[in-house]
Formats: sequence, structure tokens, C-alpha cells
Amino acid sequence: MGRNAPTVIIVGHSTLARTTVVKILERELAGWNFIDLISTESLDRALGAEVRLIALDLAGRSVESSSLRDDLAAITARFPEAPITLLSNTDDAIIARQALKVGIRGFFSTSLPVDIALAGLGLVLAGGTFFPQLLGAATNGSSEHGPARNEAEKRLDDRTQYLAIADFTPREADVLAELQCGCSNKVIAGKLNLSGHTVKMHVQHIMRKLQAQNRTEVVARLVQRAADGHDALPS
Repeated sequence: MGRNAPTVIIVGHSTLARTTVVKILERELAGWNFIDLISTESLDRALGAEVRLIALDLAGRSVESSSLRDDLAAITARFPEAPITLLSNTDDAIIARQALKVGIRGFFSTSLPVDIALAGLGLVLAGGTFFPQLLGAATNGSSEHGPARNEAEKRLDDRTQYLAIADFTPREADVLAELQCGCSNKVIAGKLNLSGHTVKMHVQHIMRKLQAQNRTEVVARLVQRAADGHDALPS
């Protein structure tokens, strides 16, 4: 690829993680350059490239850690216009909120379905932010400090969340909670004891209310609204 092609930099100690991300992105962003680095000490390799995004592995560090701050400073010094995203093995909403405060534009955990992560990537590249962890935490107050919730409780919280930020019916909110988990229409029908036709109808209503073109855009729009503090949705 030429040096003028749009470029994504992936920085992390794990060779497997870096190469896996690159393989996924190569299919999604055909014609782009991808540079994977073991550390920010090698960032100079990318100087002169048209860097559009930098993904940095959090590697279990806190947002306040000196090593992460050093990495962010090194990135900003060389590519001040490029959005920075974090790759993490945790869904911790506290860490995500701290990352948002220091200017991180996306927080991608390993638990995300690939299609949702790609939708989030598109959101960041379009100038938005992607913090799905904040979607579930926005209406839970300090509950993030309590014991782990089971899946049914999480879906109930998500349902309440969706009812609060848009004019969704209770059943549409149930479907949204499952969409957020990356479930197919068939799986949603089985979980909610609905017919496939009914689930399809609910999904179509949801997309119309959010002015979304597909399922992943639905999730991306909801995440963006949560990160922006629940701005009014399109009518």
C-alpha cells in the first residue's frame, strides 16, 4: 500500500491480538494500510503516513497509570489529529468513563460481538465516540460498584435504559436489549417467546425511530446517544 493510503495503527504486546484485529480490519477497510506495533517506541515507523485511527491495548492498566499516560503523550505528539481508541479485556464502566474524560474516542472490549465493534469503529472514523460500557451504566448510578449482575438483571436494566431515551414500547425495549448483545432475530424470538415475523417487525420499528439503516447502526446510534448524555432522538 502507498504511504498516502488511510492508515490504522494497532499497538499492543500480544502478537495474536494485534494480528487478529488487523485481519478483521483488512476485510472491512479494503485499500487501507495497517501498521501493528509492539509498543509506542516504534511509532516513528508510521511517520508520514495518513493515520486515521490508533488502537492502543490497555493491557490491564488503569487510565491513570504513568505508562498509559506516556503512551498517549507519545501518540499525541506524533499524530495529534488521529483519534485514539483503547482495546481492553474488561467492560468496566468506570475505566470507560475515565478514558472518555482524557480524550479517548472509543473503548473496545474483547466481549463485544465483531459486528458491533465494527459499527463502533465506523462511528469513531466518522468523528463520533464509541463507549458501549456507558450504555448500561448510564441509568444504574453507583450499581457498577455492587456485585456482578446476572444476565436477566442486565437485560432489565437495558430495557429501562432504552425506555428512558426514546419513545420505544416495552416490547421494543426488550428487543433492543437483545440486539445490544448481538443476538440474531431467531435467537431473540426464542428468548422472548415471539414469532420471527414479530421480531422482524419490532426491529423495523426500532430502525425507523432511530433513522438507522441496519442493526449495527441501531446499536451505534444508541451508544452515541448514551455517550452524549441522552440527547433527544430523531422523531
